[in-house]
Amino acid sequence: MFFTGIIIAVMALAIIGVFHPIVIKTEYYTGVRYWWVFMLLGLLCLAAALFVEDIIGSAALGLAGASFLWSILELFEQRERVRKGWFPMNPKRKDEYDK
Repeated sequence: MFFTGIIIAVMALAIIGVFHPIVIKTEYYTGVRYWWVFMLLGLLCLAAALFVEDIIGSAALGLAGASFLWSILELFEQRERVRKGWFPMNPKRKDEYDK
């Protein structure tokens, strides 16, 4: 039996599950100003995935890279969710939401 597909599926769920609170906390504490860090890390992970021979390692890097890049969109959408009142606003950055 081959468990590679199941291992990759579990990794995908875990990586996506980890990125959900990262996006929420990043937006709460810093806003969207560090979106470029997500882009840099995403591109680095995707580039590294091209050079890893192990299928599971390459898949993990590819999933992480795609999740970093997708998190950029989610970071900006999270700001809108906060503006709508769906998530708590950081009172120290209240002026950033008025723009």
